Amino acid sequence: MTAVDLFSSMFRLGPAGDVRTEQRRMSPDLAGWTVVTLHVDSDADAHPESWEQHSDGEEVLCVLSGAVRVYLRKEDDPRDPDGELVARLTPGTAYVVPRGRWHRTTVEEPSDIMVFSRIAGTRMERRTGW
Repeated sequence: MTAVDLFSSMFRLGPAGDVRTEQRRMSPDLAGWTVVTLHVDSDADAHPESWEQHSDGEEVLCVLSGAVRVYLRKEDDPRDPDGELVARLTPGTAYVVPRGRWHRTTVEEPSDIMVFSRIAGTRMERRTGW
């Protein structure tokens, strides 16, 4: 048995219920579900300059330690640079980002987060004013 380092590895969840461990990478060609654990010290680690959208599935953002805020971009005004505050997440809480919704994350304090997502088809868009 070998323990898996959550911060340098990621899990790939297969359609038949199989789980593979791989070296962590963020690549738009990753098909299927991935589980990634990240340490974020500040907003700079959470790409605050960009909105992100996952067209291939919802995303689950779980906070293991620290505190983050998740924002969804206002649907009626997609160029609003501040977006809409959705949730403040603290240890033991999570938020499900709906499929296809533009979102971003800010870091309130150094945090460990675990993200379940379908990375294929992810789009990034620079926020206004950055």
